[in-house]
Amino acid sequence: MATWAIGDLQGCHAPLMRLLERIDFDPGQDRLWLVGDLVNRGPASLEVLRWVRSQGEAVVSVLGNHDLHLLARASGRVASRGRDTLEPVLQAEDSDELIDWLRQRPLAHHDTALDALLVHAGVPPGWDVATTLAEAERVERVLAGHEWRDLMAVLYGDKPDRWSPQLSGYNRLRFTINALTRMRFCRADGSLEMKAKGPPQSARDGLVPWFEHPRAAWGATRVVVGHWSALGCTRRANLVTLDTGCIWGRALTALCLDVPDAEPVGERCGRGGR
Repeated sequence: MATWAIGDLQGCHAPLMRLLERIDFDPGQDRLWLVGDLVNRGPASLEVLRWVRSQGEAVVSVLGNHDLHLLARASGRVASRGRDTLEPVLQAEDSDELIDWLRQRPLAHHDTALDALLVHAGVPPGWDVATTLAEAERVERVLAGHEWRDLMAVLYGDKPDRWSPQLSGYNRLRFTINALTRMRFCRADGSLEMKAKGPPQSARDGLVPWFEHPRAAWGATRVVVGHWSALGCTRRANLVTLDTGCIWGRALTALCLDVPDAEPVGERCGRGGR
């Protein structure tokens, strides 16, 4: 039995199938972690969702910002964006079932045996593993409940950009969503900077990658993320980054989490993951 993690899919179904064949993934024995952003901008979001859903407990996928955008579109509270490729999902005969399934995906997943934490973007300064899971669960309860459309109506926005235990209501939920699904850089005071997207060395003065902030508090737990394609595949003692830009014509990457110093396995995608 092996536990594999794979980077952002964004509707790239064919490269995923090729990569799973290369790593000899067996859903009867192995486990697969997906870092989120299953959908959007690629050509086959519908096929990706159907496949992941069909795998049951063999696959764990956390929500990414593009997955939340699909939920926002499905809620009827948010309009299409220019590069969206979500219409096949929204118009599919099983759309309602897929949306309901997606609403019940976690924002964070922790495996105690591996001591590994799966999130889409990162862990904000000051949050340990327990805080991350607790705040993620607050959002998950709303998404799985009857009021999820109300959350989608106020999903977008960069404020509040700094954590406080006194945050409440939608402000608290929005901070959690932004931190776990959109964050790349932080300021010295621990607040989130949501505009910068380039590699770490491109950041203006005063910004640091979230994982290098001096208040990083998740300790020795390995955090497994995607989202930031400019990082590529990075492996540190307590960090794995796996977005290697499949949707931009680069590669889809898998890493076996059970094997120390395992080498990543990449599958070239071609433009748009076709």
